[in-house]
Amino acid sequence: MWGGAKVDYATLIGVSCAFGLVFLAITLSGGLWSFFDLPSFLIVAGGTLGATLITFPLEDFRRTLSILRPALFPDHSSAQHRLAKIIELAKVSRTEGELSLENYSYYESDPFLRKCIELVVDRVGVEETRKVLDIEVASLEDRHRRGAQIFQTMGAIAPAMGLIGTLIGLVRMLENLEDPKAMGPAMAVAILTTFYGAILAYLVFLPLAGKLRARSEEEQLIKQMTIEGILCIAEGMNPRLIESRLQSFLRPEQRLSRFS
Repeated sequence: MWGGAKVDYATLIGVSCAFGLVFLAITLSGGLWSFFDLPSFLIVAGGTLGATLITFPLEDFRRTLSILRPALFPDHSSAQHRLAKIIELAKVSRTEGELSLENYSYYESDPFLRKCIELVVDRVGVEETRKVLDIEVASLEDRHRRGAQIFQTMGAIAPAMGLIGTLIGLVRMLENLEDPKAMGPAMAVAILTTFYGAILAYLVFLPLAGKLRARSEEEQLIKQMTIEGILCIAEGMNPRLIESRLQSFLRPEQRLSRFS
């Protein structure tokens, strides 16, 4: 969905800071082992997974898991790279004709750009081309929104499951007030389920939802640029004018002319 991969340093730094500092604080306060409790984790993880599967279809959940890698390790392409590619295609189309672009579609790794090129080669009308590509982008946006929504929901469910685990632990503790040895494990379940719920919600699920939304916005920008550029090529516009029009999609510091 997002293609090839590169390291997302923001994600790596964020994960290192969030989990690293939490684990460091736990270690300094007396050790990690006291914070591991399998029943507590099963309550939170199992309850969150189950409630999510009740809320969303299994296919949506499976598709969301498949986009985790590209969300954390995004496509190496960027708006500048896409602009350069479109200008290259515009030059070829202007000098050799639209049919010459067919060879480029064979070797293009991005399915969306390949489809755009094929529409130009097939000489589909400009309005029809825009309709086809707008539908493609709308479908993509819907899939990405659903993925972010799933993680957002998991972020809301996890703390609630932590609260349920806390209530379970308190019930067990109250049942064993006369047995001090049984109160310890029950208290651990009561406290650690809340801890696990907060960790999963605020350090995993909600950040992933935000990351998916950010990646979706980036990809939509590139696709909108691609649509505008491919329509300009179909209209036979001068490559210099195409560049000038597409640079409006870029931040000011990114606008470097390829004709200067």
